Amino acid sequence: MGLLRSLVMMLLFIWFFWLPGHRAQLPNSARELDALLQDYAYKALVRPRTGLPYDGTVPLDLDGIKIAALRLRSGSFRRKGFDMYKEFVIPQGVIEQPYVERLVLVYQNLGNWSMRYYPLAGYTYLAPVLGLLAYNASNLTATNLPELDIKASDKPITMKFPDVKSAPDGYIAKCVRFDLQGNSSFSNVASGNKCSTIQQGHFSIVVEYTAPSPAPSGGAPNVPEPNENVPGPSEHGKSNSKVWIIVGSVLGGILLLALLSFLVLWVHKLKERKKIQQMERAAEVGEALQMASVGEMKAPAAMVTRTQPTLENEYVP
Repeated sequence: MGLLRSLVMMLLFIWFFWLPGHRAQLPNSARELDALLQDYAYKALVRPRTGLPYDGTVPLDLDGIKIAALRLRSGSFRRKGFDMYKEFVIPQGVIEQPYVERLVLVYQNLGNWSMRYYPLAGYTYLAPVLGLLAYNASNLTATNLPELDIKASDKPITMKFPDVKSAPDGYIAKCVRFDLQGNSSFSNVASGNKCSTIQQGHFSIVVEYTAPSPAPSGGAPNVPEPNENVPGPSEHGKSNSKVWIIVGSVLGGILLLALLSFLVLWVHKLKERKKIQQMERAAEVGEALQMASVGEMKAPAAMVTRTQPTLENEYVP
């Protein structure tokens, strides 16, 4: 019974963690999100090689966000920079404060979560928010690390956004940078999809969706509404998350049924084994018979008979 109770408790434990409602709480702010993504990015650095980027994975609740981690030596990073870390090109002369022997550059692509964690009133995102943050690499199991302050002293750090949406006619796209306090600043876009910075932070390309004056033809240009083309936690992202929840629930149900079937079969076999053991014990308690040879075979034989046979019509003089 103890083993049976343990199996039942294990099944209940597995089913509890497969329940659709058992989900991790989403970060409430951009700073909480940074701390969470730093933790998951560091988990990708298992026996890492210096100078190689490692892609990380995020919880299913944050499906759509991409992260990576890159460990570098501080001196080599300052002398050589790093060419093409995802969308970022880091030139020579970037220094960090305070100084550390090794640092980790955590890359973020917030995808369809951009508008949720970096809302920008009056603007529409034409590209997802990208993040580049630096942390101390002395302890790759540490969490809630403070960011290092990195700054380009010679050439700026540049980034090239892929798949940038086109700005409506009459509107000019702008680069936007968010610092660690969430303050935004704007600059010009180069070559349609390139932005530059001298500091770390979060970056994207946006367009202002309110026009300062009507178009020359008298009709307002076709401007996307504030929620149109905004890559916040969209229905697509939500549907993906729901699909994973449903798939997980189905797999959990199948696993539970399989374990229950195994449990029923195990109990049935256990009962049969006990029954056989009882029959064997009962046979051992009975009277043992001696074996006698009959030709080439052996068969049990009784030594004596309990009653003597008599003839039914026996004549006695």
